Amino acid sequence: MASATLFHDVQQILTAEHPDPFRVLGMHTVSLGGELRLVVRTFQPGATAVSVTDEEGAEVAVMECGHEAGFFEAILPRGTSAFPYQLQVTWPEAGEPALMGDAFAFGPQIGEFDLYLMAEGTHLRLWDVLGAHPMTIDGVQGVHFGVWAPGARRVSVVGEFNLWDGRRHPMRLHPAQGVWEIFIPGVQDESLYRYEILPHQGSAFLKSDPLAFTAEVRPATASKVADLTKYEWNDAEWMRSRQEGDWCNRPMSIYEVHPGSWKRVPGEDDRPLTWREMAVDLVDYVADMGFTHVEFLPVMEHPYDPSWGYQVTGYFAPTSRFGGPDDFRYLVDALHQRGIGVILDWVPAHFPKDAFALRRFDGSALYEHADPRQGEHPEWGTLIFNFGRNEVRNFLISNALFWLDEYHADGLRVDAVASMLYLDYSRGPGQWVPNQYGGRENLEAVAFLQQLNTTVRDRHPGALMIAEESTAWPGVTQLAHLGGLGFHLKWNMGWMHDNLSFMSEQAIHRKYHFNLLTFSLMYAFSEKYVLPLSHDEVVHLKGSLMGKMPGDAWQKAANLRLMLGMMWGHPGKKLLFMGGEIGQWGEWNENRSLDWHLLADPLNAGVQRWMRDLNALYKREPAFWETDFSHEGFEWVDFRDVEQSVLSFVRRGGESGHELLFVCNFTPVPRYAYHVGAPSAGRWREVLNSDAEPYGGSNVGNGGVTETVPLAVHGREQALPLTLPPLGILILQRED
Repeated sequence: MASATLFHDVQQILTAEHPDPFRVLGMHTVSLGGELRLVVRTFQPGATAVSVTDEEGAEVAVMECGHEAGFFEAILPRGTSAFPYQLQVTWPEAGEPALMGDAFAFGPQIGEFDLYLMAEGTHLRLWDVLGAHPMTIDGVQGVHFGVWAPGARRVSVVGEFNLWDGRRHPMRLHPAQGVWEIFIPGVQDESLYRYEILPHQGSAFLKSDPLAFTAEVRPATASKVADLTKYEWNDAEWMRSRQEGDWCNRPMSIYEVHPGSWKRVPGEDDRPLTWREMAVDLVDYVADMGFTHVEFLPVMEHPYDPSWGYQVTGYFAPTSRFGGPDDFRYLVDALHQRGIGVILDWVPAHFPKDAFALRRFDGSALYEHADPRQGEHPEWGTLIFNFGRNEVRNFLISNALFWLDEYHADGLRVDAVASMLYLDYSRGPGQWVPNQYGGRENLEAVAFLQQLNTTVRDRHPGALMIAEESTAWPGVTQLAHLGGLGFHLKWNMGWMHDNLSFMSEQAIHRKYHFNLLTFSLMYAFSEKYVLPLSHDEVVHLKGSLMGKMPGDAWQKAANLRLMLGMMWGHPGKKLLFMGGEIGQWGEWNENRSLDWHLLADPLNAGVQRWMRDLNALYKREPAFWETDFSHEGFEWVDFRDVEQSVLSFVRRGGESGHELLFVCNFTPVPRYAYHVGAPSAGRWREVLNSDAEPYGGSNVGNGGVTETVPLAVHGREQALPLTLPPLGILILQRED
């Protein structure tokens, strides 16, 4: 401790301001009087004595206390060669001395190639390098921590294991990339931790790990060590079959679920189900109802329940509200084993301003833009990712791959794409910054989405990328190399708005609004669409789907069945938010369960049975989905009978050649001897009738079968004489 340089180093170690503590602490070769000797230094605040031991715990040297704050040093005996060592530390009133590994005895674990890829923005498995990873190095068990914080002067890992003291485990910096790392021996799985960050200006502050795999249950916010290497999957058959087909040519009937409010346990303070309880109840229900996929509102960690998960603070952590990472894997696994796909809502557009999370992570605008005209979302009060920064794009693309890799997700529904594409989204004049050409398009976000979707297509054939995009941006589902954004599917927000607007009209007025039903077919094949009746349509005083329907209770239920039948017949994949399938009367509330008791009412039970039978027919008949995205799969029979508010059309399969005829009556008046042009002559079976008695209907129909007559109508030579049920839809198929 004689040199002035070492004295200065020690002062900086004591105040946790040393730029490179690994240069001082640990085992080093030094020159003493012209002789090379080994020295070991450690900082153990509060310790009364420290010794250096070998791997077996045999004492090698007693360390001298060089500073009363807890700085210890030992010059090892002459001729000693470097060796793996431990520290034997005596704490006041602790009894026997404790053996512990020294974090400063271990070299860097992040390789140069990893660092190069991170800087380039192309590290596709960022979670393998950053975050907290239990591992064994040279026979020593512990946890390796890594974090990107280029604007920090010092970063330390703090946790229960070091009394949350930022002086004890300052990290090693890779200065060119701004990446910090440290391996801490003895840290256990499930240990709580944070990063203590000292910025270049101001005081130190605490942050949760951006790549933490799990966290404390809210409102607590500490990150938690999790080992993701232990779970054994049982869905190999599903994962293999997923890659062999194209979902665009397969049935997709998606059940959208908010996991915290699908079902609760009344006898236990109305708590939500756990992930593993959902793996029984939810999986059985979805399989029974015949949906092909479940889409979860964001399962990523978030602190604020009313955000429904859309304000993410833990992008790599399934929320701990319902269990741990392997519990969520168990749910996905159970769904796959029952032949049900899993889509996750994913939020790369923005993130919340919570102080413990990504906001000004290292004291600078790291993940977000510094300029609030680019970096803040005025409508949502959140921050916008800086898509022009390599490391930020890397964080997000790697995160997307993480859910597909580690949790076997079958697709991601990308939230708020429109807000990403336009620089002036929700902004007035002077509140936004034009792109380099003076336009409103966010060229950096476009490039990010193209890179994202291209990467997913390359790495995970069979996985789906779905855009929630509400504008007329061209080529959302066009391949990126052809100038599109590269998504597989796009939500058809226009169809949703028009369809709900039409159905909310009183039946007597519907004849004036038929364009709302027919307009979607003008653009139905310009993109590959999902037809969504999502959570957004049953919140914020919009009422439930059942509540939107006009008329008395019976008419509301009939209208809902009619709307769902029309939706399933319309070209495009299907998505229905939970509760719609049981005719929920009340608006959705994230703090309470769906109203399952309603199924005691025949009207609600009938809606559910209709949805179950509709899904069964949908999956069985290729005409529904084989040519979803081609005009060859759809043909109007008649859309001109607005006076009687009757609409008819044909869905046609591709290779199968199957045909289905849909006839909709949007009034409560039955139509008798109503002739509809038939695609071909013969006997036509009434496959489904939404007015059938088991669905809560009045049982008006055609006795299960009808036969064409030689009557020219609707441009066809044959016609089907039909009885059209009130507020009902008929689905017919010709008997071979």
